[in-house]
Amino acid sequence: MKRARTLAAGLALAALAGTTAAGPALAATPAYAMTHTMARPVTAELPPVNAAALERSIADLPAADATAAEVRVGGSRGSWRGVAGVTDLRTRKPAREGARFRAGSVTKMFTTAVVLQLVAEGRLSLDDTVQSRLPGLLPGDYPDIAVGRLLDHTSGLPSPDLPGDLESVYDTRFRTWTPHEYVALAVRNPIEFAPGTRQHYVNINTFVAGLLIEKVTGRTYEHEVTTRILRPVGMRDSYLAGDSVRVRGRHNRGYQVVPEGFRDAFRYGDAQVVDMTEMSSTSTWASGDLVSTTADLEKFVRALFSGKVVPPAQLEPMFTVPPVKTYGSDKPATYTSGMSRMVLPNGVVGYGKTGARYGFSAGVGATRDLSRTLVYAVNSTDSKAQGQNQRTLGVTLAAFTE
Repeated sequence: MKRARTLAAGLALAALAGTTAAGPALAATPAYAMTHTMARPVTAELPPVNAAALERSIADLPAADATAAEVRVGGSRGSWRGVAGVTDLRTRKPAREGARFRAGSVTKMFTTAVVLQLVAEGRLSLDDTVQSRLPGLLPGDYPDIAVGRLLDHTSGLPSPDLPGDLESVYDTRFRTWTPHEYVALAVRNPIEFAPGTRQHYVNINTFVAGLLIEKVTGRTYEHEVTTRILRPVGMRDSYLAGDSVRVRGRHNRGYQVVPEGFRDAFRYGDAQVVDMTEMSSTSTWASGDLVSTTADLEKFVRALFSGKVVPPAQLEPMFTVPPVKTYGSDKPATYTSGMSRMVLPNGVVGYGKTGARYGFSAGVGATRDLSRTLVYAVNSTDSKAQGQNQRTLGVTLAAFTE
């Protein structure tokens, strides 16, 4: 294992955030299956693993933007592992390989995979409507929403109106939400656009998908993900946090930069930070509840892309970007069902998912043929900031292009 002396943040296959603007008028759209075609593979020359570039990408940690990082690169053209930074700003104990972390929206890959397993079992169809499967969940004036549109974020479902300022987040960090409370608050708002006409990446889609899993199986979402994916894949250090506010076992603490005078803050370099390690993840549930390790997520991406989690016949939506524009812009959609697609500067195409919880940035990605895989965990000091995380972009480029 390579170890950088100081601490940084390594990260991955870009998550492009949706925007919020007025959508088009509601109109009838074709069934989900009629609007999706198989993703056509794009090939480009993949360079060998560049250990020096990867080590440089996290060699200065701890730094202003991150306190620790773990990066794991694998595939048929070489491998590399690196850890940098400190596990705790107060003790300055060095970070070590194998620490658990909050994976955030990487959880969406698991939710999507379970839904596609149910499709493979004939217990569900992507053309089924949410209204027929979960009667009464959505307002009566909402248009029919196909299950498949939840997975690729083309449903038009709105987000709940929740305060997003740091002070409010910190004050309510231990609040427990139920999935039905979250959905009920969201659907007080009107539908954003006609289902199937735009893509808007929002957590409400995977919340509803989680409720759908529970309705079809008669068991909890946590039970289904654990028994269908975590145990069969051998992800022994991974679990769904549920209503616990703590991260079990060994982990690096997560911090958030805050303004001067913020409650409980302490000095970190030229900034003030608060410890965000302990907080409820029920406000993200089936969208962001997973706690994992880089080794476990590497097992998962290899099993998923190999057709061992979802049968190949049902796996294709995870590699297919819907042919629509991003909500609020003229940019083409970038999200597949459960992942996103990224074309790197050298033409290499990767698929994967990033995630962020306060104090934690995570990501998993790979080329479709698994010639290169990347998993990272970065204890970013501003993980929820808008725009591209330059630290994680650097790790991605080092892993796939240098």
